[in-house]
Amino acid sequence: MTDTTTPLLRIEHMSKTFPGLKALDDVSLEVRPGEVVAVLGHNGSGKSTLVKILAGVHQADPGTVVEVRDADGEPVAGPAAREGLHFIHQDLGLADILTTVENLGLGKSARGRAFAPIRGIAERRRAQQLIARFGAALDVTVPVGRLSPAQRAIVAIARALDGWTRPDNVLLLDEPTTALHGDEVRVLFEAIRRVASSGAGVVFISHRLDEVLELADRVVVLRDGRVVAEQATSELDHDKIVTLIAGREIAETAVTRRDVPGEPVLSVTGISGAEIADFSLNLRAGEIVGVGGILGSGREQLAPMLFGAQHRSGGQVEVGGRELNPDDTQAAIESGMAYVPADRRRHGVVMEMNVRENLTLPLMRPLRRSFGRLDRRTERAQTHAWMHTVGLRPAHPEQPLKLFSGGNQQKVVLAKWLRVRPRVLLLDEPTQGVDVGAKAAIYELVLAARRNGTAILLCSSDTKELVSLCDRVLVLKEGRVVSEVPRESLSEERLVRDELGLQTAGSPSGTGRLE
Repeated sequence: MTDTTTPLLRIEHMSKTFPGLKALDDVSLEVRPGEVVAVLGHNGSGKSTLVKILAGVHQADPGTVVEVRDADGEPVAGPAAREGLHFIHQDLGLADILTTVENLGLGKSARGRAFAPIRGIAERRRAQQLIARFGAALDVTVPVGRLSPAQRAIVAIARALDGWTRPDNVLLLDEPTTALHGDEVRVLFEAIRRVASSGAGVVFISHRLDEVLELADRVVVLRDGRVVAEQATSELDHDKIVTLIAGREIAETAVTRRDVPGEPVLSVTGISGAEIADFSLNLRAGEIVGVGGILGSGREQLAPMLFGAQHRSGGQVEVGGRELNPDDTQAAIESGMAYVPADRRRHGVVMEMNVRENLTLPLMRPLRRSFGRLDRRTERAQTHAWMHTVGLRPAHPEQPLKLFSGGNQQKVVLAKWLRVRPRVLLLDEPTQGVDVGAKAAIYELVLAARRNGTAILLCSSDTKELVSLCDRVLVLKEGRVVSEVPRESLSEERLVRDELGLQTAGSPSGTGRLE
């Protein structure tokens, strides 16, 4: 009989100090067999630091106790404890240059080399079967760096659950659903429930509070590196969790709209490439147009293709009447286009650079003095001004960006492009993996850009985000626009039904009534 009272994972007095920052301060928590514990908090509250200490990426301060149970039910501490812990990190921990097959095999023994060709065929077939468990179909022989964010997340999930034989382990998931859509999330949740029902413990970190309420048994809330609340989810709702995380109530963002957008700024005519087929759009100054669609609809490719970061095989893209050549990101920037990518760590910033360097990188010309010298005083002044504008915490301009939380990193990505005052702003999953407070701040920045006349294209898998911000939404399916939903008809239900192709028979696209 499984002992459900003795913790599988016990953490006591965990602290972690970085130069100038106390990331964790005397944190204690337990995870019991069959239990899903959600660890919540603002970006920068210490959640990811806790996971990285357990994984051995960071070393905790002296006095920290971490224990897990071994196969005999005895407590084990120190490095040996990590054998009972399995991780899906926020950055997924995948090797981009390796294929899905090779990533799934990392860390496994390489026995049977004499039969390598046979094993290779078997490993490819097995990799395809593992990926298929999550409702995905992808080429397991291409480097994972060429996969979409959602496909990469599925590979990481499959690797973490592959070959799990002991029921008394602990699975730790740091934002596992960030790039996943509804059906993919449900498949993952079914897998997590199976793991928990077998007697394992689960630590679940997510900013999607509806997911927390659906999946978790208990919530532990961190704020400024300390545990400030611990409560059963049965006693909570969305608003109560938001208040626990923020320490105060956060009002919904009020969206103020212009009745009449300005002149057309971005004109797209019949572009094709990758999963996009014959896409056209006219985007006006001061207008927010959303793009929705499930994984594989083409939504993930649209923004980088318009910016020139992904190849397009046909069609025209014009900004202010200037036609842009395919694959020419420099021309896109010079025309007044800016792009906030879905994967900020790989494509949005230089993680080794500090905040000041990242903020000023896209536009250096105004900071140059005679003979090309950099005006350090102006650079510092602009950096501090933008840190204040986006609410960067902590406001350390010389700190490497990799030491900031995901939400703060995203604020820097957005700030560096808003600084150039773009005519067109392409946003691809702009609030992916950020907390409720950072999300509200990002929305305010986007709306301020809208009020200043910037034309904004918002590609998002978050239907609530599309409904909250957009003047109209284009829904993609198999690379084509299947509906255009005006503001007065926008609802989450409408978008989900259109994305899944569930329109009522006979209803015209974009205007029909859905039963």
